[in-house]
Amino acid sequence: MYKILSLNKISDIIYEKLHKADYAVSSDEAAPDAVLVRSAAMHDMAVPETMLAVARAGAGVNNIPIPAYSKLGIAVFNTPGANANAVAELVVLGLLLSGRKVLAGIDWAKGLTSDVAKQVEKGKEKFVGPELRGKKLGVVGLGAIGALVANAAENGLGMEVIGQDPYITVQHAWALSPAVKRGESLDELLAGSDYVTVHVPLVDATRAMFNRELIAKMKTGAVLLNFSRAELVDGEAMREALASGKLAGYVTDFPTDDMQGVPGVISIPHLGASTPESEENCAVMAAAQLKAYLETGAIVNSVNLPEMALGQPEGSRVQVIHENAPGLVTQITAAIAERGVNIVNMINKSRGEMAVTVLELSDAPDAAMTEAISALEKVARVRLIQA
Repeated sequence: MYKILSLNKISDIIYEKLHKADYAVSSDEAAPDAVLVRSAAMHDMAVPETMLAVARAGAGVNNIPIPAYSKLGIAVFNTPGANANAVAELVVLGLLLSGRKVLAGIDWAKGLTSDVAKQVEKGKEKFVGPELRGKKLGVVGLGAIGALVANAAENGLGMEVIGQDPYITVQHAWALSPAVKRGESLDELLAGSDYVTVHVPLVDATRAMFNRELIAKMKTGAVLLNFSRAELVDGEAMREALASGKLAGYVTDFPTDDMQGVPGVISIPHLGASTPESEENCAVMAAAQLKAYLETGAIVNSVNLPEMALGQPEGSRVQVIHENAPGLVTQITAAIAERGVNIVNMINKSRGEMAVTVLELSDAPDAAMTEAISALEKVARVRLIQA
């Protein structure tokens, strides 16, 4: 039986994938084979030697110490796209709130105590705001969420949409409405857009990407929407842009100290994926990925290891997680050949500094063989997966 440690409350829908006869899932597993997590911080967590994988029920993985886990041969998975619709709907709401002064109007109306209808008619002009139809929306990043936002804005809101993503996949390109225009450059998109929404991952290259230089390239009076990560935007540069009138508004799903009470900022309390449907979608995807990895070694949606499609093993399967170093695969195969075992099939794939080699063997390896492979320098983990 596989043991899975749950660090957050996870929907029982996981049992559609993890049958209770084969999996024990609880919050107090001392020696888990894998971990299911949503938002719990794992950076200071003691790592059991038994732990093979972590599945994050969500897209962001900044709560997981990925480099350290890679060195230990622990696969880390996330669930890209599972919460895409929930986030996209909230982005559309952000667009509506940023154009029309609805929030300010509601707050004002709450304070009316008498002759309300008459006061509303006299005071509503203070909350006039523009319609979205006919305005230009720039979408930076056309992955699962960006594509949904682009289509909704073009088809449902009547906006003119321009998208920019140098790394767009064929899958996401096919998902886009043909009316969505391709931006030749980020500068072109920023200069012509009344609203800009950013949907890119937080990596070193994108940290504080919306700084003074980039904001200066935006259309004066534009609104920036950030439902990806707070760190994509330089807070000081944003406050300056709002104070000077360069930007008319900033809508974010990530409230921060430096944005509290700043005029023009709408801070939503990280509700992007907070729908029951999204949480269930993420849980099901995470559970399916753990099941495939634990039972077959298949790797789908890992953030630190290469994708590897594997069916059920027909005999003895050895999975070796190691650094992507020259000559290491030769050393692995030599350790097998020395013991007179034939390699029936072999797959080797790499991702950055890490690689995975999967070998189907004619005979089950003995302890000496797996120990010999484990002892090789730069090998992080060796797994035996039997049919």
